[in-house]
Amino acid sequence: MSQPFKDAVGFCKTIMRNGYDAYVINARLQALTLDETGSERELDICTEAGLSELRKYFPAMEEGRDKEVLGTLSEGGVTYYFYPADVDDASYTEEAVSTMTPRLLRRLEQRGDIPLSAVCPFIPKAKDMYADFADFSEGVIRFKGVPDQALKKDYSLAYRALRFAANFDKEIEANTWIAIVRNARRVLDYVPMSDFLDEWRKVEAESMHRFFRLLFDSFLLHGLIPEIAALSRVKQIKNPESNAEETVIEHTFAVMKAYPEELPYDWFGTVACLFHDVGKLYTAEHYDGRWNFLQHHRVGAKVTRKILKRLRFEEQDIELICDLVKNHMRPHFMLTDKGIRRLRSLDEYPRIMEMVRADIKARNGSWREFNHNLKMAERADIPEDEIEPLLDGNRIMNLTGLKPGPMIGVIRDALLTAQIANDISSVEQAEAFVLQYRDAM
Repeated sequence: MSQPFKDAVGFCKTIMRNGYDAYVINARLQALTLDETGSERELDICTEAGLSELRKYFPAMEEGRDKEVLGTLSEGGVTYYFYPADVDDASYTEEAVSTMTPRLLRRLEQRGDIPLSAVCPFIPKAKDMYADFADFSEGVIRFKGVPDQALKKDYSLAYRALRFAANFDKEIEANTWIAIVRNARRVLDYVPMSDFLDEWRKVEAESMHRFFRLLFDSFLLHGLIPEIAALSRVKQIKNPESNAEETVIEHTFAVMKAYPEELPYDWFGTVACLFHDVGKLYTAEHYDGRWNFLQHHRVGAKVTRKILKRLRFEEQDIELICDLVKNHMRPHFMLTDKGIRRLRSLDEYPRIMEMVRADIKARNGSWREFNHNLKMAERADIPEDEIEPLLDGNRIMNLTGLKPGPMIGVIRDALLTAQIANDISSVEQAEAFVLQYRDAM
């Protein structure tokens, strides 16, 4: 990765640490526009932060001359163009992540190298529920009589058998299981979606990972929620330290298993874990020797909304689950004080943090960012206007040799701003900051 690309990634991290999404637009295509020296002279970045917010982090940023450009930043002979991100929940799924800009399109036209990916593709009656089951004391879930005949009377028994197996943590008897697999197509054709949802609602949160694994193994999930089933063909790195691979669906089941360990009985939170990585199916791109899933959380929220509407979930439940999916990546970054305050302002902040905890458990990943954000969250309980600077006015005067006056207040305010931004966390750092600020005056 060249230095301009590294700088662009650094700009994105600065923005994300302050609670806003940001990403380098289509790094794979931008790499094609290298000049003869092998360096980039222009790079495009997309962010949900506005121009006024960006100028807080990059004071040298200028307002964009073109209406589609938020602003431009020139550093080291490279011009970085900042474009506004799509934050409209009603926009089309594949348009949610920017993959092309007018500047990039012009450069590719000049090369005669416009890829096909520049064109957006379109991917386009009540009875005893136990009556048809043998006694559970057998230790397995089994249909009475001939399994296929039992299913012919009521194909919804297939979903009920999977629910019983999940909730009671029992195996499904072999002939009953093969009958379910053999009749999967008929189950999907004849059982109303409302009946499936009724069975799903009765699955305990702690058992839902087993229920969906059974749905997947019986090929019922492929007809109910093909977007989730397709995650079995999407691979990712499980843990950067071991570099081992796993399928996204295996990771999804592991997260669903870990989540209720901290928040038991949270049915909707576990459903959000089911959908938290569905966006990876739509954003997967193999580049630079690895799979990348740029903005999968935002795309995943849009896909989840479409799926839940198709499954006929209640509107308020759709909003809750989509909100969790969209925000589940925020605590994966080491947030500043401002970033953690934005996170804590979300209604579902506790659930989001537990989703991240479950994600780390499932990957056996690093807790560094998560633990940092927990400490920042404790500090965020203190209102910003009640935070005191590490050095008072007298200490600043003694340190700088300045006399009482307005300049002491200016330095004090600058120090407080740096503390809130988490740029300074100790007295030693504060003293160095004050001296550096004095010398720059």
